Amino acid sequence: MNIIITGAASGIGAAAAKYFIERGHRVYGIDRNVAEGFEGEVFFTADVTVNDSLTAVADSLTSMDVKLDAIVSVAGVHGMYSLAEDRIEDIERLMDINLLGVMRVCRALHPLLSPRGRIVIVTSEVATYAPLPFNGLYSVSKAALESYAQALRQELNLLGQRVVTVRPGAVATPLSAGSVGATEGLAERTALYKGQAGKFANLTRKFMGKPITPDKMALTVYRATVARHPRLAYARHRNPGLVMLSLLPRRMQCGIIRLLLGVDRSTDRE
Repeated sequence: MNIIITGAASGIGAAAAKYFIERGHRVYGIDRNVAEGFEGEVFFTADVTVNDSLTAVADSLTSMDVKLDAIVSVAGVHGMYSLAEDRIEDIERLMDINLLGVMRVCRALHPLLSPRGRIVIVTSEVATYAPLPFNGLYSVSKAALESYAQALRQELNLLGQRVVTVRPGAVATPLSAGSVGATEGLAERTALYKGQAGKFANLTRKFMGKPITPDKMALTVYRATVARHPRLAYARHRNPGLVMLSLLPRRMQCGIIRLLLGVDRSTDRE
């Protein structure tokens, strides 16, 4: 199979590229960061937020007479934000990469996808849960990505092509490792949630649990890509605490978070 993978320079993307290559598949990697790649991989330095960058990749593949069997979108970023305070430019950047970046990749590369090919989109376990404070923007981007995947699935189903989503829990990647630091960064810059953001950083450490290795997540991506009859979605390493919280009514979820993080009475209104 000919597989193209975004976010291939590190984390899940790099592990998936290696996993496919070791099993005899031809891999084409895309990442904005320069990487040496693996033996058997053709690597493109490209940015998922730039249409021309992706068009250049498609043109190169076309010149090489490559027909793709699967497009695997892994590239993404994480961040902790105060939706009422943080810069709109930072909010736009996260959405541009996590949501629009996947759309650009699919639009640029779909003409090269074989008639029975498939698109695998890596979202997150949080995509199906009610958002938590400060992680809300990331959750919104991944929930929107799930919705986009379903819409794309409905359309490509009419052509005989499949769309599959993969929902990782905590994985030992630079993205996952940065989540606690991002929360601490929020605590330093917020004016509205000084105490709450600090407490949320501590909760993040406890709730995250022990991340699995990217190699284990690569196995799930592989199965989603090569299975003859794939599921619509594959989840791996779900967080039990988040699962249980998601089962509660949303008003109760808000109450629990308020209880855990406290309330800044100086912001209350009569």
